[in-house]
Amino acid sequence: MNYELFLAKRIIAGKQYKSSISSSIIKIAITAIALGIIIMLISIATGVGLQKKIKEKISGFNGHIQISNYEDNNSQITITPISIDQEFYPKFTNVSGIKNVQTYATKAGIIRTETDFEGVILKGVGSDYDWSFFESYLIKGELLKITNERTDQVLISKLTADRLNLKVKDTFNLFFMKDEPSESQAPNLRILNIAGIYDSGFQEFDENYIIGDIKHVQRLNKWEANEIGGFEVLLEDFDDLEEKGNEVYREVGSTLNAQTISEKYGAIFEWLGLLDTNIIVIIGIMILIAGINMITALLVLILERTQMIGILKALGSSDWSIRKVFLYNAAYLISIGMFWGNILGLALLFAQKYFGFIQLDPENYYVSEAPVYIDVGYVLLLNAGTLLLCLLMLLIPSYIVSKISPVKAIKFD
Repeated sequence: MNYELFLAKRIIAGKQYKSSISSSIIKIAITAIALGIIIMLISIATGVGLQKKIKEKISGFNGHIQISNYEDNNSQITITPISIDQEFYPKFTNVSGIKNVQTYATKAGIIRTETDFEGVILKGVGSDYDWSFFESYLIKGELLKITNERTDQVLISKLTADRLNLKVKDTFNLFFMKDEPSESQAPNLRILNIAGIYDSGFQEFDENYIIGDIKHVQRLNKWEANEIGGFEVLLEDFDDLEEKGNEVYREVGSTLNAQTISEKYGAIFEWLGLLDTNIIVIIGIMILIAGINMITALLVLILERTQMIGILKALGSSDWSIRKVFLYNAAYLISIGMFWGNILGLALLFAQKYFGFIQLDPENYYVSEAPVYIDVGYVLLLNAGTLLLCLLMLLIPSYIVSKISPVKAIKFD
C-alpha cells in the first residue's frame, strides 16, 4: 500500500482542508494554473496556426519550390523562357515526396475599366495546375478549366474586384506594354472574362495576382508552345522544404535554379521564426508564475500540517515519505487547475476555429482572422510538461519538512 498517497487523499477529502486558512491561497494557485494553461494553449494554437496558414498561402501562390532561369529568381515577372522539355517534368523520378510539378509564366499588365485602373500580374497556368489551394478560397464563381484551346476566363481576387467594381461573368480590358514600345504602337490588349473570385486574405498577393491561361503569356511574349516561365514544385510535406529544395536543386542541372519559398520570401519566414521565440517566452513565464503560486500554496499546507508532520516523524516516517505526501497533494491541485484550464482554453480555441470572432489586420498579419491549429500531441505535451516542471519546482520548498523537529512540531499550536 502506498501510504503517502493514502494520506494525501485523506487530506484532500478532509473538511478541515476545505475550510482551512490555506483555502483561499489554494484557490488562487489553482486559478493561476488554469489561466496559465489557457494562455499557453492559445499562444501555441494561434502561433502555430498563423505560421501554417501563412506558409500555406505563400506556397499556394508560388508552390514550395520554383524552378526558373537565374535572372528571374528575384522577380515576380518571368522574362526569359525555358523549355518545358525537362527530365524532371511532368514528374520527378529521382526525388521522393513531391506532390506535383506544374508550369507557369507571369506578365505585368493594367486592368482598365470605364472609371478605374489597376496594375496586376497575370499568372498563366497550364492544364497540370493543382487547383486545391484556390478551391478552398474561392468565394464566387468557379475555377478555370485549362484545355488545349486558349481560354479568356480568369480568377481575380475579391480585393481587386471590389476596387474595380467587378463581379463574376464581367469582362474587362487588360493592357500589356510591348517589349519595345513606341509612340506609334498601342499596347497589347486582352479582353478577359471573370470565371471566379477568390479571397485568400493575403493582401500582398491578392492585390497583385490574377490567374489565367498560360497560353496568353506565351502569345504576348511571342514564345513557342513548349516555352514557359518556370516550374512550381508542390511537396507532400512542408516540413521537408529545405531537404527537398536541396535535392531538387541538384537535379535541375546547372542552367536552371531551384529556389524554395523560404529563400524567396526570407523576410516573412524570419518573422514567422520569431513567433517560436514568443511562444517559448510565454510558456516559460506562465509556468514560472504557476510554479511560484504552487510553491506558496505548498508552504502554507506544510505550515498548517506541522503537528501531523511531527507525529509522522515520531512514528518513524522518513523526510522523503512526508515530502511525497505534500507533493501528491500539490499534484492534485495542479491537476485541477490543468483540467479547468484545458476545458476553457480548448473551448475558446474551438470557438475561434469555427466562428472566427477574433479578427486581424491582413496588412500586418497576412490573414483576416486569427487562425487556430489544435494538435492532440501539443496539448498532451504541454500538460505533461507543465505538471512535471511545477513538481520539480516544488521539490526544493518541500525540503522544509526535513527542518521540522518532531518534539517542537507536536507542541506546535
